[in-house]
Amino acid sequence: MKKSTIEKIIVKFINQEANQSELKALDLWLKNDENKIIFNHFIKTEYLIAVNLADYNVEKAKVSIKNKIEINKKKRRASFVKTISIAASIIILLGVSFFQYTNNNNTIENIATQKDFEEVSNRTILTLNNGKNISLDTDKKYSSNKVKGNSKELLYSSKNIANNTTKELTYNYLTIPRGGEFFVQLSDGTKIWLNSDSKLKYPENFNNGEIRKVELVYGEAYFEVSPSELHHGDAFHVITKNQEVTVLGTHFNIKAYKEDRLISTTLLEGKVKVNNGLNAILLKPNQQSKVFNKTNFIEVLSVDVSHEVAWIKGFFSFKEAPLDEIMKILSRRYNVEVIFESEEIKKYQFTGVLERKTAIKDVLKFFEATSNGDLKYTITDRKIVIK
Repeated sequence: MKKSTIEKIIVKFINQEANQSELKALDLWLKNDENKIIFNHFIKTEYLIAVNLADYNVEKAKVSIKNKIEINKKKRRASFVKTISIAASIIILLGVSFFQYTNNNNTIENIATQKDFEEVSNRTILTLNNGKNISLDTDKKYSSNKVKGNSKELLYSSKNIANNTTKELTYNYLTIPRGGEFFVQLSDGTKIWLNSDSKLKYPENFNNGEIRKVELVYGEAYFEVSPSELHHGDAFHVITKNQEVTVLGTHFNIKAYKEDRLISTTLLEGKVKVNNGLNAILLKPNQQSKVFNKTNFIEVLSVDVSHEVAWIKGFFSFKEAPLDEIMKILSRRYNVEVIFESEEIKKYQFTGVLERKTAIKDVLKFFEATSNGDLKYTITDRKIVIK
């Protein structure tokens, strides 16, 4: 069976859209042990987040296929009505757009990487309190009496925090470029992951007896906050342009990009209070608040938190997301400009998971393939035109 054919069948199976003949073909294909390895690798991303990187059970999948075949024998499949949404499409790009099996060592060869597109800059800028900018270059280490790090992370020392009770705080900034990511551990032990096109303001150390404050100037950050009980009860606050989040030792994500019309705060565990200056709400785990820029309203909804923080595990995760929103996220990651020639194509929706190191050309090829010919694109330098 051709690779392109089996790819389409696997995608349909995951989306519960495969017909009886396709299910039979997949069942027959899986009788080959080598194909089981390919199958496992190809669909792994659909389950990575939900099962915390556990291996997908191929035998269980085969049982599911057989059950569906039996059901289809008894019941005619409902017809699929195409709408403006292509929500049935699923992105299964685990570093490849088309998989290749290597027979001599039973491994999957990654045949498409981000290098197929021009490499993006991943040079983070550290701005010190005196205004000096330090470029955290690749393969170079940075060290001072307060912090050590490299091009991927900074770790601040906690040696002086216990005696630091009256000193004036000195602040640093981290500016993450489009296409970059970064990790910083603050002097209190709080861990922060910064996404592409983000900027964080934070003190080099904290004063005992004072609120620990940092500012997400813009962008997206995931926080694992050192509990207040380890710091004499001192709370932790995160400030953004239109809200302030009060934390009591917790894991949460804040998305506050400059071009977005809202700020979203997603709580994984612990407690946070979101305040926009006029209203305040307490979030429970698995809840997300949305603070809209031009209103005083705070919306709270239940969400799949693993979907919201997939980026810190190295994945993009989309759930019925419109194409214009997807391309906005991808443009930050790959540092590209995206132009739509059609307003209608912006509304096309996709659901799925893809690895963040997947080449942008392979992502676009998959969108094109799953849109039934409705989507076309061109790439020139760092400009993508979607037609």
